[in-house]
Amino acid sequence: MKTLIALLAWCVLFVLCWPLALLALLLWPLVWLVLLPFRLVGLTFSALFAFLSAMLMLPARLLGWRPRAATPATA
Repeated sequence: MKTLIALLAWCVLFVLCWPLALLALLLWPLVWLVLLPFRLVGLTFSALFAFLSAMLMLPARLLGWRPRAATPATA
């Protein structure tokens, strides 16, 4: 769905200002390369926090604690 919205936005930009749309199309790979390290850092921190959470919950899980199962909503 994001791709469809981006394509439609690009088509509107192309109709309104085609040089800017072509410039955006040519610069998008460069922007993606610049943002790639930030994605990797975000992925690393997400994994680190999941690991820390698992380590902190380990004693409780060893003692038999289990997360509550989601209860279905009653109408």
